[in-house]
This record gives sequence, C-alpha cells and structure tokens, in this order.
Amino acid sequence: MTYEQRVAESTTRIFKAVFPNTVNHYDTLFGGTAMKLMDEVAFITATRFTRMRTVTVSSDRIDFTKPIPHGTIIELVGEVIQVGKTSLKVEVNVYVEQMYENHREKAISGTFTFVAIDEHKKPMQINIA
Repeated sequence: MTYEQRVAESTTRIFKAVFPNTVNHYDTLFGGTAMKLMDEVAFITATRFTRMRTVTVSSDRIDFTKPIPHGTIIELVGEVIQVGKTSLKVEVNVYVEQMYENHREKAISGTFTFVAIDEHKKPMQINIA
C-alpha cells in the first residue's frame, strides 16, 4: 500500500448531533467538548494509520471560526498530514450543518501530534512500508 493509500484508508469521519447537554450559556458547543471529540477522532486516525499504540503529545493549534449551535449536526474529519520517525500529525476539521438544510461549513480546525509507543510506553519507530 502506498503512503497516499494509507492516508486515505485511515481518514476518519464521525458524526454527532449537538444536544443541549453539550452547549454553554450561549447555546453553542462547549470548546472543551469540541476539543475532546477532536482528540478522539485524531487518536482513531493515528491508530488506523500506524496500527500501533499511539498517545497524544500536543495539540498545535485549534481555531474556532464558527459557533456550533445546539440542534445541529457536526462531522469531525481526521487525516494524517505528516509522519516522522516516531510521531505523526493529524489534522481534524469540524463541519457544522443544519439538520433540515443542505448548508454546511467548516467551524473548527486543529492539528494533533501523536507518538507511537511500545509496551513499555517508550517511543518507537513508525513503519509506513
């Protein structure tokens, strides 16, 4: 499998409905809830790409560009964007769409870095061949 095929095969998409128990006093999705969901999608993406144990070591930047109101649907999309010797970066984009309309737009984007680890929790080389 080529690197490009591996990236495509590991791309992860998760859909969630935004319910009232996940929003703040402005009636929009809590930032912390969004970050938790993004880290989860990034972890799944990293694991699917490497098929190894991975752990989050950083989130490089998360940009909240659109509020996500309750009563909407979000799609979280994770994709590997860079692979090093023991680490990889996963970009996660969050899209918001109204439940009863065809309009969709990007609301949040962020990058997460993961390290592959062995059974002793020590970094190990990622094999992409």
